[in-house]
Amino acid sequence: MGDFKKRARTLLILLAVVGLGTSFWRNDGWLELCAGLALFLFGMQCLEEGLRELAGGKLERLLARSTATPFKGLLFGLGGTMLLQSSTLVSLLTLAFISTGLVKLAGGIAILFGANLGSTTGIWLLALAGQNVSLSPLALPLLVFGVMAGLLHARGKAGGRILLGIAFIFLGIDQIKTGFVALGGGMDLSAYHAQGLGGQLLFVAVGTLATVVLQSSHATLILTLAALASGQLELGQSLAIAIGANVGTTVTAALVGSLGGNRNAQRLALAHVLFNVVTATLALALLLPLTDLVRGLTEPFGLGGNTLIQLALFHSLFNAMGVALFWPFQRQLAELLLRLLPERDEPVVLIRELAEPGAPEPCTRARYLSDRALDSIDAAASAVAQELQHLTRLSLEVICHALYLPVDRLTQRGPADEDLLRARPEPGALDAELLYQRHIKGVYGDLLTFMGRLELPMDEHHQAFWLSCQVAALQLVDAVKDAKHLQKNLGHYLRQDESAARQAYVELRRHLLEALREMRELSRSGLPEARWRERLQALDERSAGFDGDFRARLFDSVRNRVLDGRHTSSLMNDLGYASRIIQSLRNALLLGEGHELTRQLRALAEDEGPALVQG
Repeated sequence: MGDFKKRARTLLILLAVVGLGTSFWRNDGWLELCAGLALFLFGMQCLEEGLRELAGGKLERLLARSTATPFKGLLFGLGGTMLLQSSTLVSLLTLAFISTGLVKLAGGIAILFGANLGSTTGIWLLALAGQNVSLSPLALPLLVFGVMAGLLHARGKAGGRILLGIAFIFLGIDQIKTGFVALGGGMDLSAYHAQGLGGQLLFVAVGTLATVVLQSSHATLILTLAALASGQLELGQSLAIAIGANVGTTVTAALVGSLGGNRNAQRLALAHVLFNVVTATLALALLLPLTDLVRGLTEPFGLGGNTLIQLALFHSLFNAMGVALFWPFQRQLAELLLRLLPERDEPVVLIRELAEPGAPEPCTRARYLSDRALDSIDAAASAVAQELQHLTRLSLEVICHALYLPVDRLTQRGPADEDLLRARPEPGALDAELLYQRHIKGVYGDLLTFMGRLELPMDEHHQAFWLSCQVAALQLVDAVKDAKHLQKNLGHYLRQDESAARQAYVELRRHLLEALREMRELSRSGLPEARWRERLQALDERSAGFDGDFRARLFDSVRNRVLDGRHTSSLMNDLGYASRIIQSLRNALLLGEGHELTRQLRALAEDEGPALVQG
C-alpha cells in the first residue's frame, strides 16, 4: 500500500510538471505569472526563516509569555503576523505550543484573533503602493546587501536572508503584475459576473482553493490585487475571493490539529475553523451592505474609484467584524470546545496485557512527538520532556513486571506487602524481553528520530538539554535491559522452596520496589529544586547502604556455609543488575526531570494550568 501511494504521488508530480511545462511553452504570460508567484512564495519562505533564525527562540518565548491576558494574546497575534506576514505560520506556531502545554486554550484563541487582524496589514501596503508603482528598484539593492550580509557570521546570514526574502517578494509582486498584463484577455474573469449567491459562492471557492494550494492567503490576495488592477476581476468578485482566502487558511490548521492527536491542538484548530467559517458566512451574507459601506468610506477621500484600497478596507472590516463578534464570548467558546472535544482519560497503567487478556497487543509508540512541535525549539523541548516522562512510566512498569509484581504496587503508600514479596510468580507472568520489544523499543526509536529531525538553531542551554535527554533515554533503556537479565534468576529462585538464596532474592525484590516507588514520586513531584535534590541524595545513600549490607550478609552466609559459591555468584551478579537499574533510573531522572530547562518549561506550562503530564 505504501509503495502504491509513493508511485501514485510520483506520477501526479510528473503529470503536474509536464502539464505546467506545456502550458508555459504555449503561453508566455502564464509563465510570467507563475514565475512571479514562485518568487513571491520563495521570498516569504526566506523572510520566515531569516526572522526565526535572527530571533533565536525569542519569538517562541514571547509567545509563551504573551497569554497572561486575552488582550496580550491578541497583540502578539497581530504583531507576529505583521512581522512574519503569515497568519498561517503564527497559527501553526501557536498550535505547536498549545499541543505541548506551553500555551493554554484561552491564550491560543486570543492569538488566533490577532493573527486574523494582522493578516490584513500586507494587503494594505500593496494597495497603497498601487499597480503603477514598481518595487523592483527597491529589490535590487536589497539583493546586493542580502548576499553581502550572508558572507558574515550566523546572525549576519539571518539578516541577509531577511533582506533577500523582502527583495524576492518585491520582485515577485512586480512579476505577477507583468504576468497579468501579458495574459490580457486570455484570463479575463470579469466576464463571470459575481451576481447572486451562486456567483458569490463560486469566487469564494476560488479564493479558498487558491489559498489551500498556495498555503498563503497573502499570495492569493496578491494575485487578486493584480487581477483587479489589470481589469481581469471586478470588485465584487475580488471581495468574494478575499472571503474565500480567509476560509482557506483554516484548512492547514484544521489538518495539522486533527492529525496531531493532541486534544488542545484539535480544540484550537476547531476554534480557527469556527471563527473563519462564521466570519466568512456573515461577510457573505452582508456582502452588499459591506460593499456600500466600503464605497461610502472611501469616497470622501477621493478613493471611490480605487478598487485596490476598497478591497484592502473590506478585508480589514470583515476580519475586525469577526473579532468583535467573538471577543465577548471567548470563555463560552473555550467551554464549547471542551465539551465537543473532552480530554481523553489518562490510563493509570500503560501496559495492558494483563488487564485485557486476549486483546490485540500493538507496539507502543511515542505519544507527544508531533511534527508541528519541530517548528519551535521550546515546543520541541517540551514535547521531548513529556515523551521522556512517558518512556519513564513505561520503563518503570516493565521493570515492575520483571520483578513479578503488579504495577499498581508502584503507587501504593506505606510498607510493601510482605506476602506479595514472598509469593511465587504467577503462571501467566509477563516476560520482560517481550515487554521491551513491544513497549520500550518503539518509543525509544521514535524519540531518537524526532530529536535527530530538529533543524532549528539551538543555544547552549537547549544543546545541553538535547544531549541530556538523549543520555536519559539511553539510561532508561539500559535499566530495562538489566531488568531483563535480573528476571531470569529472580523467577528461578522465587519458584523454589524457602531457602537462604530465596530469602536474599526477596530482599533484593523489596529494595528495588522501594527504589522504583521513590523514583516514580520524584518524576511526578513539583518539589522545589533543593528539596527534590535532597530526596534524590537520600535515595543514593539508601541504595549505597543496601549494597554494602547485602554484600556483607552474603559473605557471612558463605562463611557460615548457609550459601554455596553458585548461589553467591548468582546473587552478586543480580545485585549488580539491581544497582545498575537504580543508578540508570536515577541518572535518567537527574538528566531529564532535574535539568534546568525542564523545570523552566514545566513552570511555563503551570502558569495557567496543571503539569505537563498527568497520570
